[in-house]
Amino acid sequence: MHREKQDRNKIVTVPNVLSFFRLCLVPLILWLYCVKGRYGWTAVVLLVSGVTDMIDGFIARHFGMVSELGKVLDPVADKFTQGMTLFALATRFPYMLIPPLLMAVKELVMVVTGVWAKRKTGEFHGAEWHGKVATVLLYAMILLHVIWYDIPKNVSIVTVLVCVGMMLLSFALYGVRNIRLIQKNN
Repeated sequence: MHREKQDRNKIVTVPNVLSFFRLCLVPLILWLYCVKGRYGWTAVVLLVSGVTDMIDGFIARHFGMVSELGKVLDPVADKFTQGMTLFALATRFPYMLIPPLLMAVKELVMVVTGVWAKRKTGEFHGAEWHGKVATVLLYAMILLHVIWYDIPKNVSIVTVLVCVGMMLLSFALYGVRNIRLIQKNN
């Protein structure tokens, strides 16, 4: 028991180093996209970020390297990468501001209701299928817009709407889950 608690308090773990590495890739993504206009290289760096995200999750779960810092650092790296890349895309596609604004509202509500639910239940409830689907669609939309420089406006708008629709569905399902947990334990 003592060893397990000690491991969860570790700061320097392979998954945490990979999450920190992903955070460090964000300025490179912005520089490649906004300053250099190297869209292919931007996509490569985004893919490296995505692969390291999958690897750090695999290592954390399968090798017992889940840490309290990692539970915070991993989603922060994800949201920071997504948000900043969307802001970069908004320099060419102004409606790309909708997903990060929705993400900000969703994350704020989820943090508040999640903390409230944790206090009521003592349990942390992680990501569900709809959150993962929303994330996959978000990254697919981002990569499509990075790689396809001359994407037709109607195709662009449809992909953004599909992504935003899934984000809204996920937001609603997480909200319902957390509200039920809070009400069940009142």
